[in-house]
Amino acid sequence: MRTFVKFCGLSDPATLPEVPDGGAAGFVIEVPGSPRAISLERATELVGLVPTESEAWAVVVAPSAELIRRLFDEVGVDRVQVYGPVPEGLDYLTLHHLVPSLPVGAPGAGTLPPSIPPAESFPRLHLDSAGQPLPGGSGSRPDWEVCAALVDANPGRKFVLGGGLTPENVAEALATVRPWGVDVSSGIERSPGVKDVARMRAFADAVAKFESGHA
Repeated sequence: MRTFVKFCGLSDPATLPEVPDGGAAGFVIEVPGSPRAISLERATELVGLVPTESEAWAVVVAPSAELIRRLFDEVGVDRVQVYGPVPEGLDYLTLHHLVPSLPVGAPGAGTLPPSIPPAESFPRLHLDSAGQPLPGGSGSRPDWEVCAALVDANPGRKFVLGGGLTPENVAEALATVRPWGVDVSSGIERSPGVKDVARMRAFADAVAKFESGHA
């Protein structure tokens, strides 16, 4: 697939083979209260099982610089998706592999779009619904029109669209927003934190079907 696909909140080794080639497995690490959260130790085990053609992403909230270093050095992730402020004291190479998650208001809320950090520091950016207490899995989607305006105003930037995506609506999201990638968590679950392999495959199939019609 041309579209980058991230399956987020993974915790079961049996789901890892479903991660598309060129996509990413996302692991919510040490986020209290999240049904998808896992420990650093568990993340290290799972990262080692991610398919070689896919990336491993950590998803964290307001992390310390020390935690980010451990995620790269000990856990072995390829990128760290950050909700909240990016800590100071990180070198350029580390910053370059961080993916800030930018909050976008709900449809019709009329909230201002987030400011976009410089491309030279952060080549990839994540868009998610604003105001959620936990990262990912809320099932709430951001305003796609606002997201589309951000994509249009920043040509060449690698935006990953998250928030409320499902196998049923991802084609509409791709057509409306035209993001570089998509990120899904609750939309491929049968209960909070429990992934459904059939829905994972359905999501990937929906992306592939959309692409086949827009080749």
